[in-house]
Amino acid sequence: MASMFSRDRQQRRAGADFIIIGIAVLSLLTLAASGHHYLDGVKAQVTRLGADNSNLVIGLLLLNLALTIYGVRRYSDVRREVIERAAAERGTQTLASTDPLTGFLNRRALGDAIKELLLTAARRRRAVSMMIVDLDGFKTINDVHGHLTGDNLLRATADLLQKALPAHAVGGRIGADEFAVAFLFDPDMASEVEATAHYIVERLGKPFDLAGVHTHVSASVGIARSDHDCGNVDSLMRRADIAMHAAKKLGRGRFTWFDGSMERELRSRNATEAGLRRGIPAGEFIPYFEQQVDLVTGSLHGFEMLARWQHPERGIVVPDEFISVAEECGLIADLSMSVMRQAFEAARGWDPHLTLSVNISPSQLKDPWLAQKMLKLLLETGFSAERLEVEITESCLFENLGLAQSIIGSLKNQGIRIALDDFGTGYSSLAHLRALPFDRIKIDRSFVSSINDNPDSAAIVIAITRLAESLNLAVTAEGIEDELIEARLRAIGSYKGQGWKFGRPIPADAVQRLLAERNLLPVARGGEASRRRVNNRDRLQQGR
Repeated sequence: MASMFSRDRQQRRAGADFIIIGIAVLSLLTLAASGHHYLDGVKAQVTRLGADNSNLVIGLLLLNLALTIYGVRRYSDVRREVIERAAAERGTQTLASTDPLTGFLNRRALGDAIKELLLTAARRRRAVSMMIVDLDGFKTINDVHGHLTGDNLLRATADLLQKALPAHAVGGRIGADEFAVAFLFDPDMASEVEATAHYIVERLGKPFDLAGVHTHVSASVGIARSDHDCGNVDSLMRRADIAMHAAKKLGRGRFTWFDGSMERELRSRNATEAGLRRGIPAGEFIPYFEQQVDLVTGSLHGFEMLARWQHPERGIVVPDEFISVAEECGLIADLSMSVMRQAFEAARGWDPHLTLSVNISPSQLKDPWLAQKMLKLLLETGFSAERLEVEITESCLFENLGLAQSIIGSLKNQGIRIALDDFGTGYSSLAHLRALPFDRIKIDRSFVSSINDNPDSAAIVIAITRLAESLNLAVTAEGIEDELIEARLRAIGSYKGQGWKFGRPIPADAVQRLLAERNLLPVARGGEASRRRVNNRDRLQQGR
């Protein structure tokens, strides 16, 4: 702040010098215009004064000439200094308002520019279109090719946006790989905005040649308009940002207009995240259990654990409403471990022949300490590792197959069985069945529930069953909703099955009553649990 005042004082002083010397030069020019009259008079005076005094007069004239030359030189220097300082000030203002990498405005300067656009739009009866452009896959470019290539990609993106936008558009870089652009448009011609967004998405989806490095990204674009109850900069940018994230969720590489449902969805998502952060340590997330039945004998084989949210106001909330949010905000591991602990403690008192299946999310399978954490949980709860079956989906395996092999190998070494869940839904690969020691395949419910109505579903179920038989893998069929489906499956092969035909998921106390009715609760529960704790401890020590 002090340096700013100093610059102001220097500039005012230079300006004052400039004015004073300008007046002096103006006087000199006036003198020059009438100088011949003055010189004639000086000549006459010198003649009358004589030789001695004439030297004095000539000296004074020379001194006056020297001062005049100095004044002209000083005038030139001050004029140049004023010009240079004004240029430096403009340069400083430019640096303070622009992104040095792309030349686009920064967030603060962009906000000021959009305010001006909004005022212009009001005067001209136009609307302002705001676009947030986010590069999909930019982090991968940085990781694979380095930050220099990433910087080149950002510059190329800025150049492309400048070419794509109307003449008086404003643009800014508001994040690492995020740009914002705004321009005026006729409210009745929204198709013009869509044409611009389409061009941006299409062009950014094509490969870039960046100093010999070939890269490929896509762009997600969110659009908001000022004439839809969005008349200030903050709300305009916020809604465009919400629309951009909606475009990403829809599959990336596309543009989306903002609508009110997106904001409601965002509020719901934020409320869910807040509830997760409060509810996990408070024990609001509890296990429910779905029966798994041997279709050949009809006997109860075990249960699959499913998470439920015992919300203090909404009651029981199903996983579809909170699992994806837990994964996004990094809470899925805490949630899973909390619910598994409760499930292990409950299942510890069941008949020892009953198994328990638990699901592991893709993000959990990225944790190299997952196996140790699960084994520690088994030790602390006294639940037998041989009764546990861990289910993973094949999508978990694509990002880091080596780490998945290590985790699964550690779990298998402790006697835990591994099941491949949702088999047949699009990721299925025989290579994964060969690379990993699976014990079971679970056929997705979408095929099982339509097995009697869709010949393709029936063919897929039969093919998976024959594949599992050839690999000596057990099979579980999900989504058995009625007796006709159960009968069809029995005609195809030997399965363990689950679905609403056998009952809906129930909490731990209801399982306890069900098992008591079927005489599946051991009498000497405490002693048996103690023996299991000892066996688990011995197994863990041997594993180390």
